[in-house]
Amino acid sequence: MAEIIGGANIIEVKSLSVFYSQFQVLKNVNIDIQVRKITALIGPSGCGKSTFLRTLNRMNDLVEGARTEGRVIFDGKNIFDDDIDLLELRRRVGMVFQRPNPFPLSVFDNVTYGLRVHGQTDPTSMEERLFHSLQAVNLWDELKDRLQTNALWLTGEQQQRLCIARVLAVEPEVVLMDEPCSALDPTATARIEDLMYQLKQKYTIIIVTHNMQQAARVSDYTGYFLLGELVEFGLTDQIFTSPRDRRTEDYITGRFG
Repeated sequence: MAEIIGGANIIEVKSLSVFYSQFQVLKNVNIDIQVRKITALIGPSGCGKSTFLRTLNRMNDLVEGARTEGRVIFDGKNIFDDDIDLLELRRRVGMVFQRPNPFPLSVFDNVTYGLRVHGQTDPTSMEERLFHSLQAVNLWDELKDRLQTNALWLTGEQQQRLCIARVLAVEPEVVLMDEPCSALDPTATARIEDLMYQLKQKYTIIIVTHNMQQAARVSDYTGYFLLGELVEFGLTDQIFTSPRDRRTEDYITGRFG
């Protein structure tokens, strides 16, 4: 079992196992996620990283045959309790996907979409959230005169930053990022990484990445997944310079995966 790191935790995962029908995807995962830090999840394809990420806001509920055991404690409450409001959970624990997925709507309607879903109708409040969200992802100056432009006309990097702004507009506490740079070129990737570093001043970020250099650059903590098991978890510097488990060392040095 991977070591659990103490501190100011925003999410505590206890003995988490996830099944797709009879296939076990995650095996007894225990991990604490610290507030306003970046946690990177690394490991070979199919090891359970993205499944773990989607479990944290119960996106896996949408997968037919998915079943979960264990607990995920967020704000002192198990997110699998029957009385959990899923809409509110997904507002507070937002998700940015692997490829930019803006709606075929204007920039304005993309960013304010979640606000309307959550019942916000006041135009002044919506415009303020729009401004602050676009400013947070360094898009305001680029798009302030193009708010009625169809979001699909933006560059790939702008689309991804717009999707992050859409998440931020509803004021989450945790932002989940599933390989957010995999569809971007190196220059755009560097800008998204700089953005993550800025955002962690206010938000807790959990990122799945196949790019170990990216994990080393941007994260405070790193967890290594293999075959559904969290093999090792710790400070990023420790994981990359002196891993405690031979399997972690083999993966980081390229001998495996």
